[in-house]
Amino acid sequence: MREEIIGVVGLGYVGLPLAVRLSGAFQVVGFDINPRRIEELKAGHDHTHEVDPAMLNPASLSYTASVEDLTACTFLIVAVPTPVTDAHDPDLTPVIEATKTVGAILGKGMLVSYESTVYPGVTEEVCAPILEAMSGLKLGDFDLAYSPERVNPGDKQHTIDKIVKVVSASSPEALERAAFVYGKVTDAGVHRAPSIKTAEAAKVIENVQRDLNIALMNELSKIFNLMGIHTGDVLEAAGTKWNFHKYHPGLVGGHCIGVDPYYLTYRAVQLGYHPEVILAGRRINDGMGNYVGDMVIRALNAAGRLPRDAKIWLLGLTFKENVPDFRNTRAVDVARYLQGFGCHVVAWEPMVDSETIRKKFGLESVSYDAIREADAVVLVNGHNAYREIQLADLRQKVRTPVLVDIKNFFPREQAEQLGFIYKSL
Repeated sequence: MREEIIGVVGLGYVGLPLAVRLSGAFQVVGFDINPRRIEELKAGHDHTHEVDPAMLNPASLSYTASVEDLTACTFLIVAVPTPVTDAHDPDLTPVIEATKTVGAILGKGMLVSYESTVYPGVTEEVCAPILEAMSGLKLGDFDLAYSPERVNPGDKQHTIDKIVKVVSASSPEALERAAFVYGKVTDAGVHRAPSIKTAEAAKVIENVQRDLNIALMNELSKIFNLMGIHTGDVLEAAGTKWNFHKYHPGLVGGHCIGVDPYYLTYRAVQLGYHPEVILAGRRINDGMGNYVGDMVIRALNAAGRLPRDAKIWLLGLTFKENVPDFRNTRAVDVARYLQGFGCHVVAWEPMVDSETIRKKFGLESVSYDAIREADAVVLVNGHNAYREIQLADLRQKVRTPVLVDIKNFFPREQAEQLGFIYKSL
């Protein structure tokens, strides 16, 4: 097997852990278009908290914002975001621009592998022609592969080395080449998919499935709330059956679950099929921010407090607990809904500095020690930092005892005993 020099294009939540892991077996060049990100990593700091600082700078790993530094690489991995537009159409701009960057330095014998989540066909029908046009080469002069990322931000249990790596490529020889490299990434093994489109489809439906299961829980939560039943109690009882799959209701944001289904439905519509189940799940999940906001308004009314000028304290603004990632967070939907009723919304987001919160959301940052006379507390994320909150102490800080706990983070019985109007999904 040939000696590979790896280049990783994009050093975010996906690319950085991959580059670090690969550096244990290969010489690796990590490339990012953001010079500040490069300087941060060289200084031994990762703002995503995905990689231990002690592991950031091995001798076999270098960081650069200069594309020329990739010319010595033989195996290039593209790991950039794939967002959607406001109209929920795929935005392939990051992938296309990264492909142009790679194409400009692509040489004979190189392999280009994509990790970004896309609809089936993007790698071969969108990316390959760009690589050919930019390099003057033809597929076969260079190899093409697709190995979808399976990173779960903030998850220290299912790390990259413990997850099976799906690998696909443009030829049997390229497949073995890619499998060899990715086999050094994980101890869980490599699955060789029969085609690139198959691997692309496998990745996108992983998140479609999760999205639909959470949408079902969200719809059930709405029904059970109307019935006066606590959803958590129902799930605990149903979960005693061996084949019941336990999902939980909540806000669905982030760069994967709330985005990837739109890639598949976009392509389906292009092919003349209008998806019904997938889009129904998306409508339910995209509407949950407003639903949570409505829960707060109703609880305020039940407490005799008019929403106008009521002070609402949001706990959590990132899309997920214990991560600093704001991408596609639905917490903003809760804040905007409440502001639409004239509420004064403040927040405590311990994962992010107060200046960033002000710039991104226009919200004042108020910590647990500083909060006074809140009319409603809304827990959006179950950050570890919130475990310091004592409900008895919190009851003394609030003016109106409304607690909307969408993660079932606080003990319901204790909250109700303290006089809170407690609501949850």
